[in-house]
Amino acid sequence: MLALLKVMLIMATCFALTFLFIKSTGILSIEQIKHWLIIAKSSHQGYVFSIVVALLFADLFIAVPTLTIILLAGYFLGFHVALIASLMGMTLAGFVGYWLSSRYGEFVLQTIIKDKTERDKASSTFKQHGFIFILLSRAMPILPEVSACLAGIAQMPFHRFFLAWVLSTAPYATIASYAGSVSSISNPKPAIIAALGISGVLWCSWFFYHRYISKQQWPKQPL
Repeated sequence: MLALLKVMLIMATCFALTFLFIKSTGILSIEQIKHWLIIAKSSHQGYVFSIVVALLFADLFIAVPTLTIILLAGYFLGFHVALIASLMGMTLAGFVGYWLSSRYGEFVLQTIIKDKTERDKASSTFKQHGFIFILLSRAMPILPEVSACLAGIAQMPFHRFFLAWVLSTAPYATIASYAGSVSSISNPKPAIIAALGISGVLWCSWFFYHRYISKQQWPKQPL
């Protein structure tokens, strides 16, 4: 598990650095994204759709506020169209991350972990717990993209990755899109409740899963 955590931490740090860089340059701030969507909506709704898909896909390379973008998509596009745009963007990010990592991830893994035994341990641990990792990855930013890349590196079967990614992404996008569609500037309560609710449920799930793993690894000794 330690080898896998090391890889996850390094990859998460790389993604976080992109976020800090973007934030320091003032590009892709929430206010700027809102401004783009307002301008796009005044021209054609298709532009708003395209911006949402592009931003969620870009999350694979630069960390962007995914939940906020989906909530904004629900507000500007309405529930159904926002849901389609969100699913397209996040699915593209996940699948491309998986595909790139399955081809070039081994080189990255060799760079991070020199020892082959440790690399094998990291891959083996992800194969064992990867499905749940992906399922709960929406608990915090960056983790979904890291999980998709690890799935590719560990050569997780695509149908298994696909199922985990869909089960993780579809409920998340559905709740956030709907919350955004029924929110407004004067009444942002649904969006706030959705954001807190999604995070709370996923964090609780992580907590119980961590306890389950700990019990499996360190069973109680008889007195």
